[in-house]
Amino acid sequence: QAQLVESGGGLVQAGGSLRLSCAASGRTFSSYRMGWFRQAPGKERELVASINWSGAGTRYAESVKGRFTISRDNAKNTVDLQMNGLKPEDTAVYTCNAHGLITQYDYWGQGTQVTVSS
Repeated sequence: QAQLVESGGGLVQAGGSLRLSCAASGRTFSSYRMGWFRQAPGKERELVASINWSGAGTRYAESVKGRFTISRDNAKNTVDLQMNGLKPEDTAVYTCNAHGLITQYDYWGQGTQVTVSS
């Protein structure tokens, strides 16, 4: 059964860095668009960053541009999110997503908490 498992969340002070990792198993996701979403309490889930199958195409939310970097390793079936210059408003549950471009099916991880203290 295909699944996504996130790791790397935690508590960090403002200005600090964290690296989130998403490990996929059960199938290959090399043809899937991978992404990271986040949801803060009382807010809707938003797309933070996404990356296409080759890794050459990336998209970022305006609020994280220049601070976050998404990358993937298709050989390892992983996708990472490097987060620098963290701000208290980045506090949220971050969830990994795999979107099938042909099937339009989405796989979701269980989420990992990121808390940034001021």
